[in-house]
Amino acid sequence: MAKYLAQIIVLGTQAIGRAFAKALKQEIAASQEAARRAGGGRQGEKRAEANARSGMTLEEAKQILNVDDLKNLEDVNKKYQHLFDVNDKAKGGSFYLQSKVFRAKERIDDELKEALKSAKTSTSATEDATGPGDKQR
Repeated sequence: MAKYLAQIIVLGTQAIGRAFAKALKQEIAASQEAARRAGGGRQGEKRAEANARSGMTLEEAKQILNVDDLKNLEDVNKKYQHLFDVNDKAKGGSFYLQSKVFRAKERIDDELKEALKSAKTSTSATEDATGPGDKQR
């Protein structure tokens, strides 16, 4: 009887160990994939920070608002306004969905602010290198 009990304990421990190892491998792979998507380096850190702050990735935000091109602000604002109004609780909509739409717009706005800020930084760095009033030839 003790022999069978020991075998059951050993087999159960092995099964749990294999499941834990498999889950750990999946988590490592998911983490590496997320790091690859973020772009790595300083830009990846900024994107990961923005993802954590807003609670969603830029890709999720684009899916929620159904936009592909972030440069078309009119389309982004139009789709945001439509989805926000449709999901208004007073009109029978879902507050949860409305908040998701709001967070998606907020995430896209954060991304656009970062792009604008980095564009200004690179423009001022170019001017500093050439000097004010100097023309590149």
